[in-house]
Amino acid sequence: MRCQKKVVLTSYIIGDNPENIVNIFQQFQMTKNDKWENSDVIMDNDIATSEKRISDTTLDLTENLRHRSGSLIYPPRETFSMKEWMKYHARKTCSTKTLKKRVPIFGYLPNYTWETALSDFLAGLTVGLTIIPQAIAYSSVAGLPAQIGLYSSIVGPFVYAIFGSSKDSPIGPTAIEGLLVRENKHELGVAGAILLCFLSGCVELAMGILHLGFLIDFISGPVAVAFTSAAAIIVATTQVKDLLGLDHPGDNFLLVWKQIYEHITEISGPDCAMGFLAIICLVILKKLKDIKYLQQGSEENSTFHRILNGACWFLATSRNLLVVVISASVAYAFESQGTSPFRLTGFVKPGLPSVSLPPFSTEVNGKSYTFFDMASTLGSAIIIVPILSILQNYAIAKVYSEGRSIDSTQEMLALGFCNIASSFVSSMPVSGALSRGAVNHASGVRTTFGGVYTAIVVILSLKFLTPWFYYIPKAALASVIIVAVAFMIELHVLGPIWKTKKIDLIPASATFFGCLFTRLEIGIGIGIAINLAFLLYATARPSINIEKSKTNVGHDYLLITPDRSVLFPSVEFVRNVITKASIKKGLSAVPVVIDAKHIQAADYTAAKGMKLLISDFANRNQPIVFMNLKKSVITTFKGVNPESFVYCQTFDELNECIDAFTTKTISLDVDLMNDQSLTKYSTKL
Repeated sequence: MRCQKKVVLTSYIIGDNPENIVNIFQQFQMTKNDKWENSDVIMDNDIATSEKRISDTTLDLTENLRHRSGSLIYPPRETFSMKEWMKYHARKTCSTKTLKKRVPIFGYLPNYTWETALSDFLAGLTVGLTIIPQAIAYSSVAGLPAQIGLYSSIVGPFVYAIFGSSKDSPIGPTAIEGLLVRENKHELGVAGAILLCFLSGCVELAMGILHLGFLIDFISGPVAVAFTSAAAIIVATTQVKDLLGLDHPGDNFLLVWKQIYEHITEISGPDCAMGFLAIICLVILKKLKDIKYLQQGSEENSTFHRILNGACWFLATSRNLLVVVISASVAYAFESQGTSPFRLTGFVKPGLPSVSLPPFSTEVNGKSYTFFDMASTLGSAIIIVPILSILQNYAIAKVYSEGRSIDSTQEMLALGFCNIASSFVSSMPVSGALSRGAVNHASGVRTTFGGVYTAIVVILSLKFLTPWFYYIPKAALASVIIVAVAFMIELHVLGPIWKTKKIDLIPASATFFGCLFTRLEIGIGIGIAINLAFLLYATARPSINIEKSKTNVGHDYLLITPDRSVLFPSVEFVRNVITKASIKKGLSAVPVVIDAKHIQAADYTAAKGMKLLISDFANRNQPIVFMNLKKSVITTFKGVNPESFVYCQTFDELNECIDAFTTKTISLDVDLMNDQSLTKYSTKL
């Protein structure tokens, strides 16, 4: 039992400091009748007369606190009736603030100016010129017809402009999602990719509604980097055959290289030359934007230099489109002469996609698939694809957040709506792409409406340019993908990981090689599992500090401080450590104090373990005292009815208790429970 002392609140704590008032408000929750309830607190006349002022001031502060903390402080659920609680949340959900938060376009559209529109238009046009060749190329990565990638770039940007919160995130097909589709659609083809898009959107939407953004936190930085790097290598590997002019299917990293080795003599010279020349041009153009021709302090020809800098930046930004157009023109020139030295993209279905429901059943090679058959064939991809899509989009939002907090729930909702809507126009799964995000940010995009202009560019290309897509060499598209994903291989992080925490290389290495030699979802699953094992081990084996201390009058006691919460995996370990420390030679009669300042929570198993520990100490007549226990932990420990439970909240109380134990003025023996001095600190429960 804790020493019971009056807690007297006096009016000096009421001031202009909001934290003081909030602490009072949180400590003494108001009921709907404006009454304070707390059985352990006795209020004196000063605070009683100030009660109304406290409550009024606190209520006035809630609006400010809402903006500072992100949530409104309101009385707990138990002080409301169910009807009032539902009415409160209905009012909160239907508020103007919530509407602007969940549909961000209502927040920025009223203030949308011509200047903002021009910035968004230029950024959207630039990203549109980037996404066209990428969309066609990522269709190849996914093993789908070229037009599917373009279809995937139409609806998503429109929907994200309404629900998205990150202005720099350009929604569309990505290399990683293309690879995941390729690995998981199996024999379902286009129908499987479209259904996967729809189901991914449903999962993302459900995660947003259920506020499951915390699941992304279980993917550590090293695991995410290893996954991205491995995926980039696999994507580049799948394009090497097109770069060399080979035509042998392969999805697996080892299988592709095996086929390249077996068919090395069949390499096409023109395709190989076209591909490597395109890679050289792309790398040079990418570096072009880093060259600054305007010297600091130079006033002469400054306008010319600025124009030159701008031209270099535009060439670097539109490098993919430039290389594809030039290579297609070369291929067209050869075709006009009656020769076909290059393997071409071929026919791309012209026109806009038809709007229809996603395929909930299909027939492949005479075999019919129901919805459940298709879902079973897609398997774990229904969960893995949306999680990785969220991870990609969230990463882009964080990179360009400029210090602003990111609402992961809103990003999940937006991405869910994007995928569901896109599936109605024959789209593969979509997300934000880091490479296009960099282009978007560098282009000066102001709002998510920039994606609308990007989608319009894609729509115009589908309407008028599809005949020209026929002549795009596959080697040129392969070079676009290889250069794009090459910069996703983040080998530079190995040094910092080694310098900070070497053990992080274990899950990173497992993820990397697991993705390369098995499947992407298996690889990242292995990495997450290893990380969770490390977390569980740390939970099961907390660090425990043991030191010998003295009270103010010189009485010895053993101070034991666990560094984290005591939960069921760590109970026996902690109990054994405390027991061993307490029975060492010369310490068996010394009181033991467990400082619980780091213990934020405890469960039933921990409570049972502490009950046994208290019983062990009582059997050998060795005092044990807990201090700094949280109220919830006290309640948990009392729930198992320990034999005797002594706890203090301050060092003054602890010193008095230890001194009393040592001088034998009080004792924990049941026979002495009637001693008046004992009742100050201990009780028979």
